[in-house]
Amino acid sequence: MRAHNKTVQSLFAMVIVAATALSACSPAQPAATATAEQPTAAESSSAMDQLVAAAKEEGTLTTIALPHDWCNYGEVIDAFKAKYGIEVNELNPDAGSGDEIEAIKANKDNTGPQAPDVIDVGFAFGTSAKEEGLIQPYKVSTWDSIPEDAKDADGYWYGDYYGVLSFLVNTDVQSAVPADWDDLLQAGYNGQVALSGDPRVSNQAIQTVYAAALANGGSLDDVQPGLDYFAEMNQAGNLVPLISNNGLVAKGETPVRITWDYNALAAIDSFEGNPAAQVVIPESGRFAGVYVQAISAYAPHPNAAKLWMEFLYSDEGQTLWMKGYCHPIREEDMRARNAIPADLLEKLPDVTGAVFPTLDQLNAASETITTQWDSVVGANIQESAQ
Repeated sequence: MRAHNKTVQSLFAMVIVAATALSACSPAQPAATATAEQPTAAESSSAMDQLVAAAKEEGTLTTIALPHDWCNYGEVIDAFKAKYGIEVNELNPDAGSGDEIEAIKANKDNTGPQAPDVIDVGFAFGTSAKEEGLIQPYKVSTWDSIPEDAKDADGYWYGDYYGVLSFLVNTDVQSAVPADWDDLLQAGYNGQVALSGDPRVSNQAIQTVYAAALANGGSLDDVQPGLDYFAEMNQAGNLVPLISNNGLVAKGETPVRITWDYNALAAIDSFEGNPAAQVVIPESGRFAGVYVQAISAYAPHPNAAKLWMEFLYSDEGQTLWMKGYCHPIREEDMRARNAIPADLLEKLPDVTGAVFPTLDQLNAASETITTQWDSVVGANIQESAQ
């Protein structure tokens, strides 16, 4: 992602980089960066045993912004608790990436239940959180198999999974299933189309505007057409000023939800045919977004946080994400080792042609979208009072 726009297949070329150190640290003292020397199997096992013991002594992990139907996080959390006997304190499951960063800032001096240990945020937020001193470095034992382009060299943040933006359509309400972005501007979608976050703070919503730009004459360096697109949608009365979720889609309040493909596919499963629904990967503007994990520099439970990362980046954790239709960051390594069940591979949609912005492009786009949404689009996207 640093130098070029890449396809899904070529983005994640494997490279060998430094391995991990499993040293513990206090909440105010970020862990030292891992050394380049590869530990032996015995050393790794011993270090993991020590980490597990230290995490169990802390007894709790505090997460934030992890909806159970997002990337199969419900099963991920349950599996972590069952495996290690550690309680998981879940804060604000429907928060956005910006909210997660603010939660760290607001709880720098707080070791109570409102202080998050770990965050799962949009790609652009990793570097800015590092620059602000809000996260600490830690390299998991599977560090080598995380693509270099998808991680901070010093271990402050690392990609976890990616998805492609899609349309989730309640076909009981809207029988004319849209094939592409232009369709959502038609009169038949009046009061039906909703974003999955507030574009002023939500990574998913920001990248939705970015995707719309690609489908409407823009580029990875020009997101203005995306703002213009949503201004037209808002003026037409098609844009619903609510943050959509699967429940609102099911009730018909937001019959068309623009969301990551893994959220949409998980919704289809949860609906069990009521309502009837369909997932569409748009014909144009196929935009892939990477999310990243990081540990708060002020984590009240730093060892539990590290153990959480070890679990997420193990084959077990990566497979659980894939069960939620996410593309895990270590997918290529796992494919090469035939470590992914065939039935899971068959469920993932064709996202051929999806593009990934560089970090610089994403940062520039985020700045434009967050600062100009109000003046150009003028829609105050808010949470539903459901």
